[in-house]
Amino acid sequence: MADSCCPPSDAFDQTRAVDERYGAAAHAQEACLCTPVGFDPELLRVIPNAVVERDYGCGDPTRWVRAGDRVLDLGSGSGKNAFICSQLVGADGAVIGVDRNVEMLALSRGAAAQVAEAIGYNNVQFVDGSIEALDAPIGDGTPLVAEESVDLVLSNCVLNLVNPSDRERLLANIRRVLAPGGRVAISDIVCDQVVPQHLQDDPDLWSGCISGAWEESAFLDAFRRLGFEQVHYADRSQDPWREVEGIEFRAVTLVGDLPGSSGCCP
Repeated sequence: MADSCCPPSDAFDQTRAVDERYGAAAHAQEACLCTPVGFDPELLRVIPNAVVERDYGCGDPTRWVRAGDRVLDLGSGSGKNAFICSQLVGADGAVIGVDRNVEMLALSRGAAAQVAEAIGYNNVQFVDGSIEALDAPIGDGTPLVAEESVDLVLSNCVLNLVNPSDRERLLANIRRVLAPGGRVAISDIVCDQVVPQHLQDDPDLWSGCISGAWEESAFLDAFRRLGFEQVHYADRSQDPWREVEGIEFRAVTLVGDLPGSSGCCP
Protein backbone atom coordinates (compact mmCIF):
# COMPACT_ATOMS: atom_id res chain seq x y z
CA MET A 1 0.00 0.00 0.00
CA ALA A 2 1.27 3.46 -0.85
CA ASP A 3 1.91 6.06 1.83
CA SER A 4 -1.33 7.66 2.98
CA CYS A 5 -2.41 10.62 5.06
CA CYS A 6 -5.49 8.99 6.50
CA PRO A 7 -5.72 5.87 8.71
CA PRO A 8 -5.79 2.45 6.99
CA SER A 9 -9.10 0.66 6.55
CA ASP A 10 -9.78 -3.00 7.24
CA ALA A 11 -11.87 -3.63 4.13
CA PHE A 12 -12.32 -1.87 0.84
CA ASP A 13 -15.62 -0.18 0.09
CA GLN A 14 -15.39 2.73 -2.35
CA THR A 15 -18.53 4.52 -1.26
CA ARG A 16 -17.85 4.08 2.44
CA ALA A 17 -14.22 5.16 2.08
CA VAL A 18 -15.23 8.38 0.31
CA ASP A 19 -18.11 9.19 2.66
CA GLU A 20 -16.08 8.61 5.81
CA ARG A 21 -13.08 10.61 4.67
CA TYR A 22 -15.04 13.59 3.36
CA GLY A 23 -17.40 13.48 6.31
CA ALA A 24 -14.44 13.92 8.61
CA ALA A 25 -12.97 16.58 6.32
CA ALA A 26 -16.15 18.63 6.72
CA HIS A 27 -15.33 19.07 10.40
CA ALA A 28 -11.56 19.56 10.23
CA GLN A 29 -9.39 20.64 7.33
CA GLU A 30 -7.40 17.83 5.74
CA ALA A 31 -4.44 19.26 3.88
CA CYS A 32 -3.67 16.16 1.82
CA LEU A 33 -7.00 15.89 -0.04
CA CYS A 34 -6.55 16.74 -3.71
CA THR A 35 -4.46 19.76 -4.73
CA PRO A 36 -6.30 23.04 -4.15
CA VAL A 37 -5.53 26.16 -6.20
CA GLY A 38 -6.00 29.86 -5.64
CA PHE A 39 -9.29 31.67 -6.25
CA ASP A 40 -10.15 35.34 -6.63
CA PRO A 41 -10.02 36.65 -3.04
CA GLU A 42 -12.83 39.10 -3.76
CA LEU A 43 -15.16 36.20 -4.52
CA LEU A 44 -14.09 34.42 -1.34
CA ARG A 45 -14.64 37.46 0.88
CA VAL A 46 -18.37 36.82 1.43
CA ILE A 47 -17.95 33.07 2.03
CA PRO A 48 -17.48 31.81 5.62
CA ASN A 49 -13.95 30.67 6.43
CA ALA A 50 -15.10 27.20 7.39
CA VAL A 51 -16.50 26.69 3.89
CA VAL A 52 -13.32 27.92 2.20
CA GLU A 53 -10.99 25.92 4.44
CA ARG A 54 -12.91 22.65 3.99
CA ASP A 55 -13.11 22.79 0.23
CA TYR A 56 -11.04 20.12 -1.53
CA GLY A 57 -10.35 20.50 -5.21
CA CYS A 58 -7.68 20.47 -7.88
CA GLY A 59 -8.57 23.39 -10.15
CA ASP A 60 -10.87 26.35 -10.72
CA PRO A 61 -13.77 25.35 -12.99
CA THR A 62 -15.66 28.50 -11.97
CA ARG A 63 -13.59 30.46 -14.52
CA TRP A 64 -15.99 29.19 -17.19
CA VAL A 65 -19.15 30.53 -15.56
CA ARG A 66 -21.08 33.26 -17.39
CA ALA A 67 -23.58 35.83 -16.18
CA GLY A 68 -27.09 34.39 -16.17
CA ASP A 69 -25.95 30.76 -16.33
CA ARG A 70 -27.84 27.92 -14.71
CA VAL A 71 -24.96 26.02 -13.11
CA LEU A 72 -24.85 22.48 -11.75
CA ASP A 73 -21.98 21.77 -9.36
CA LEU A 74 -21.36 18.02 -9.11
CA GLY A 75 -20.05 17.04 -5.69
CA SER A 76 -20.49 20.51 -4.23
CA GLY A 77 -18.88 19.63 -0.89
CA SER A 78 -18.52 22.58 1.45
CA GLY A 79 -20.20 24.82 -1.12
CA LYS A 80 -17.27 27.08 -1.97
CA ASN A 81 -17.45 26.63 -5.74
CA ALA A 82 -21.23 27.00 -5.72
CA PHE A 83 -21.04 30.24 -3.73
CA ILE A 84 -18.45 31.59 -6.15
CA CYS A 85 -20.75 30.65 -9.04
CA SER A 86 -23.68 32.38 -7.35
CA GLN A 87 -21.80 35.68 -7.57
CA LEU A 88 -20.65 35.12 -11.14
CA VAL A 89 -24.07 34.19 -12.56
CA GLY A 90 -25.74 37.10 -10.78
CA ALA A 91 -29.31 37.45 -9.62
CA ASP A 92 -30.65 36.23 -12.97
CA GLY A 93 -28.71 32.97 -12.78
CA ALA A 94 -29.09 29.91 -10.60
CA VAL A 95 -26.80 27.33 -9.00
CA ILE A 96 -27.55 23.79 -7.86
CA GLY A 97 -25.01 21.88 -5.79
CA VAL A 98 -25.39 18.10 -5.55
CA ASP A 99 -23.66 16.10 -2.84
CA ARG A 100 -24.47 12.94 -0.92
CA ASN A 101 -22.31 13.63 2.14
CA VAL A 102 -24.45 14.63 5.11
CA GLU A 103 -21.70 16.57 6.87
CA MET A 104 -20.75 18.52 3.77
CA LEU A 105 -24.38 19.34 3.02
CA ALA A 106 -24.84 20.65 6.56
CA LEU A 107 -21.82 22.89 6.07
CA SER A 108 -22.93 24.31 2.72
CA ARG A 109 -26.59 24.71 3.65
CA GLY A 110 -25.62 26.34 6.93
CA ALA A 111 -23.65 29.02 5.09
CA ALA A 112 -26.23 29.75 2.37
CA ALA A 113 -28.17 32.44 4.24
CA GLN A 114 -25.01 34.31 5.22
CA VAL A 115 -23.75 34.38 1.62
CA ALA A 116 -27.16 35.42 0.28
CA GLU A 117 -27.33 38.30 2.72
CA ALA A 118 -23.84 39.44 1.75
CA ILE A 119 -24.48 39.46 -2.02
CA GLY A 120 -28.10 40.60 -1.86
CA TYR A 121 -29.89 37.64 -3.46
CA ASN A 122 -30.38 33.90 -2.98
CA ASN A 123 -29.84 31.80 -6.09
CA VAL A 124 -28.20 28.65 -4.67
CA GLN A 125 -29.69 25.39 -3.51
CA PHE A 126 -27.93 22.27 -2.26
CA VAL A 127 -29.60 18.93 -2.89
CA ASP A 128 -28.88 15.53 -1.41
CA GLY A 129 -27.98 12.99 -4.06
CA SER A 130 -25.28 11.02 -5.85
CA ILE A 131 -23.81 12.79 -8.85
CA GLU A 132 -24.14 9.68 -11.03
CA ALA A 133 -27.86 9.45 -10.16
CA LEU A 134 -29.16 12.82 -11.33
CA ASP A 135 -32.00 10.90 -13.00
CA ALA A 136 -33.15 9.37 -9.71
CA PRO A 137 -36.79 10.27 -8.93
CA ILE A 138 -37.54 12.48 -5.96
CA GLY A 139 -40.78 12.78 -3.99
CA ASP A 140 -43.03 13.83 -6.84
CA GLY A 141 -41.48 11.40 -9.31
CA THR A 142 -39.47 14.00 -11.21
CA PRO A 143 -35.71 13.45 -11.55
CA LEU A 144 -33.28 15.00 -9.11
CA VAL A 145 -32.12 17.33 -11.91
CA ALA A 146 -34.44 17.90 -14.85
CA GLU A 147 -33.52 17.21 -18.46
CA GLU A 148 -31.99 20.16 -20.38
CA SER A 149 -32.25 22.41 -17.34
CA VAL A 150 -28.59 23.45 -17.00
CA ASP A 151 -26.23 25.67 -19.03
CA LEU A 152 -22.98 24.62 -17.37
CA VAL A 153 -21.98 21.47 -15.51
CA LEU A 154 -18.87 21.89 -13.42
CA SER A 155 -17.08 19.77 -10.88
CA ASN A 156 -13.91 20.05 -8.84
CA CYS A 157 -12.01 16.82 -8.20
CA VAL A 158 -15.07 14.60 -7.74
CA LEU A 159 -15.62 12.52 -10.88
CA ASN A 160 -12.65 10.32 -9.97
CA LEU A 161 -14.47 9.30 -6.77
CA VAL A 162 -17.36 7.67 -8.67
CA ASN A 163 -17.26 3.89 -8.85
CA PRO A 164 -16.18 2.70 -12.33
CA SER A 165 -19.42 0.72 -12.68
CA ASP A 166 -21.38 4.00 -12.43
CA ARG A 167 -19.33 6.09 -14.85
CA GLU A 168 -21.52 5.53 -17.88
CA ARG A 169 -24.60 6.60 -15.91
CA LEU A 170 -22.70 9.66 -14.67
CA LEU A 171 -21.71 10.69 -18.19
CA ALA A 172 -25.19 10.06 -19.58
CA ASN A 173 -26.69 12.26 -16.86
CA ILE A 174 -24.25 15.09 -17.54
CA ARG A 175 -25.40 15.04 -21.15
CA ARG A 176 -29.09 14.68 -20.20
CA VAL A 177 -29.27 17.71 -17.90
CA LEU A 178 -27.52 20.12 -20.26
CA ALA A 179 -29.59 22.35 -22.50
CA PRO A 180 -28.65 22.71 -26.18
CA GLY A 181 -25.42 24.67 -26.34
CA GLY A 182 -24.54 23.64 -22.80
CA ARG A 183 -20.96 23.41 -21.55
CA VAL A 184 -18.79 21.48 -19.15
CA ALA A 185 -15.83 22.60 -17.02
CA ILE A 186 -14.47 19.64 -15.08
CA SER A 187 -11.40 19.93 -12.87
CA ASP A 188 -10.12 16.50 -11.91
CA ILE A 189 -7.16 14.18 -11.55
CA VAL A 190 -6.02 12.12 -14.54
CA CYS A 191 -3.16 9.69 -15.01
CA ASP A 192 -0.81 8.65 -17.80
CA GLN A 193 -1.55 4.92 -17.47
CA VAL A 194 -4.55 2.80 -16.56
CA VAL A 195 -4.56 2.30 -12.79
CA PRO A 196 -4.17 -1.41 -11.94
CA GLN A 197 -6.82 -3.14 -9.88
CA HIS A 198 -4.72 -3.53 -6.73
CA LEU A 199 -4.37 0.25 -6.52
CA GLN A 200 -8.08 0.75 -7.23
CA ASP A 201 -8.76 -1.57 -4.30
CA ASP A 202 -6.87 0.67 -1.87
CA PRO A 203 -9.45 2.77 0.00
CA ASP A 204 -6.92 5.42 1.04
CA LEU A 205 -5.74 5.96 -2.53
CA TRP A 206 -9.32 5.94 -3.81
CA SER A 207 -10.71 8.45 -1.32
CA GLY A 208 -7.56 10.54 -1.82
CA CYS A 209 -8.48 11.28 -5.46
CA ILE A 210 -5.72 9.04 -6.79
CA SER A 211 -6.59 5.49 -7.78
CA GLY A 212 -9.97 6.40 -9.27
CA ALA A 213 -8.34 8.78 -11.74
CA TRP A 214 -9.31 8.48 -15.39
CA GLU A 215 -6.57 7.78 -17.93
CA GLU A 216 -5.80 11.13 -19.55
CA SER A 217 -6.79 10.44 -23.16
CA ALA A 218 -9.80 8.32 -22.15
CA PHE A 219 -11.20 11.23 -20.13
CA LEU A 220 -11.20 13.45 -23.22
CA ASP A 221 -12.65 10.70 -25.40
CA ALA A 222 -15.51 10.09 -22.97
CA PHE A 223 -16.80 13.64 -23.45
CA ARG A 224 -16.24 13.61 -27.18
CA ARG A 225 -18.41 10.50 -27.43
CA LEU A 226 -21.16 12.42 -25.63
CA GLY A 227 -21.21 14.91 -28.48
CA PHE A 228 -19.19 17.73 -26.95
CA GLU A 229 -17.06 19.82 -29.28
CA GLN A 230 -13.76 21.65 -28.69
CA VAL A 231 -13.00 19.20 -25.89
CA HIS A 232 -9.57 19.90 -24.47
CA TYR A 233 -7.61 20.49 -21.30
CA ALA A 234 -7.73 24.21 -20.64
CA ASP A 235 -5.47 23.62 -17.63
CA ARG A 236 -3.01 20.75 -17.15
CA SER A 237 -0.28 20.67 -14.51
CA GLN A 238 3.14 20.25 -16.08
CA ASP A 239 4.57 18.33 -13.16
CA PRO A 240 2.76 15.33 -11.64
CA TRP A 241 0.82 15.97 -8.47
CA ARG A 242 1.58 12.45 -7.27
CA GLU A 243 3.41 9.43 -8.61
CA VAL A 244 2.46 5.93 -7.46
CA GLU A 245 4.21 2.82 -8.77
CA GLY A 246 5.44 4.73 -11.80
CA ILE A 247 2.02 6.17 -12.68
CA GLU A 248 1.89 9.95 -12.93
CA PHE A 249 -1.20 11.74 -11.65
CA ARG A 250 -1.94 15.31 -12.80
CA ALA A 251 -4.56 17.97 -12.20
CA VAL A 252 -6.48 19.08 -15.29
CA THR A 253 -9.53 21.12 -16.22
CA LEU A 254 -11.48 19.68 -19.13
CA VAL A 255 -13.79 21.99 -21.08
CA GLY A 256 -16.15 21.43 -23.97
CA ASP A 257 -19.44 22.63 -25.38
CA LEU A 258 -22.43 21.13 -27.10
CA PRO A 259 -23.38 22.27 -30.62
CA GLY A 260 -25.07 25.64 -30.70
CA SER A 261 -23.03 27.40 -28.02
CA SER A 262 -20.72 30.31 -28.65
CA GLY A 263 -17.73 28.52 -27.17
CA CYS A 264 -16.41 27.09 -23.91
CA CYS A 265 -13.63 29.47 -23.08
CA PRO A 266 -13.79 32.53 -20.82
